[in-house]
Amino acid sequence: MVHPVFDNLPTTIFEEMSGLARELGAINLGQGFPDDAGPEPVRARAAEALMTGSNQYPPMRGLPQLRAAVAEHYRLSQGLDLDASEITVTSGATEALAAAFFSLISPGDEVVLFQPLYDAYLPLIRRAGGIPRLVRLEPPHWRFDRAMLEAAFTPRTRMVVLNSPLNPAGTVTPDADLALLAEFCVAHDAIAVCDEVWEAVTFDGRRHRSLMDFPGMRERTVKIGSAGKMFGMTGWKVGFLCAAPPLTRALAAAHQFLTFTTPPNLQAAVAWGLEHYRDWFTTMPAGLQASRDRLTAGLDGAGYRVLPSAGTYFLNVDLRASGIALADRAVCLALVREHGVAAIPVSAFYAQSPVTHIMRLCFAKADATLDEAIARLAAARPRLGG
Repeated sequence: MVHPVFDNLPTTIFEEMSGLARELGAINLGQGFPDDAGPEPVRARAAEALMTGSNQYPPMRGLPQLRAAVAEHYRLSQGLDLDASEITVTSGATEALAAAFFSLISPGDEVVLFQPLYDAYLPLIRRAGGIPRLVRLEPPHWRFDRAMLEAAFTPRTRMVVLNSPLNPAGTVTPDADLALLAEFCVAHDAIAVCDEVWEAVTFDGRRHRSLMDFPGMRERTVKIGSAGKMFGMTGWKVGFLCAAPPLTRALAAAHQFLTFTTPPNLQAAVAWGLEHYRDWFTTMPAGLQASRDRLTAGLDGAGYRVLPSAGTYFLNVDLRASGIALADRAVCLALVREHGVAAIPVSAFYAQSPVTHIMRLCFAKADATLDEAIARLAAARPRLGG
């Protein structure tokens, strides 16, 4: 018998829209990946390590040089005092999430999550025996408040999961909101699992701040990062679990029975990039900010109402404010099938009471790709008005 969590689990919206884009030859602004190959010096290090380094099992918790490089990167970029012994290297951030949920959730534990949310959270939490408690965020600000947390937290709350910068909203959680969430975590003795894979992709001078940095949170936070997002190579699947020693022991115990380890040449290349290619963390977000602004200006000119994007690869169109009455999924299907542009309906990121008038677009693309997408979306706009 199939486990009920996975029985009849639908295909993800990302696979559906990307599949339609491939089938129909549409421009794919749906799934979040750049359309270039990634930084050549980092790729060259991976190739060199593949040919000249070891291709046998690396240490289960990760190459020592990568764990040290991750700790130093977070010291330089976020002021965190992590030790290399508090880092576990995983095969991507989704595996890191699975390790965190499987090792820290017991059957019946309640887990507070914020909608819109990454689609892997709920099946993994339910498979671990956790009970989701959902907080519904709404556009245009996508913020939570004290009343919302009071309604979600109970004496059975074991964990809270926070994604910031938030995909799909493109927001960076304000310090005031982080402080409020830290207050609730401490009061309820809850662990915070912080999905911070977009931490290097923030705009307009913003600096990412981890919930781990707030009073009372150092010993109760699991911070998750992604080299694939940091270096714009989403297929590399190199992730990081960062946590205090008692949590790290549990996380590593789960990790060893999920993937055990991660390709050593990719680990070596990421370590080199974090140590020696640091200009990337300035030039990369600046380039993406320019792409964000290019797509925003084009959509504005075509009559779409674009919501602010403070981080990630994504911006959102408010269909209702754009004068489009159709629901987001209907709009996205029409765009990919009839106008050659794939987008993602944000309603797909909700498990309950979805927001149905927001459409997500990925701007991590070449200028020519964005310009052609803008032209197609502009031509589609008159046909979407009813």
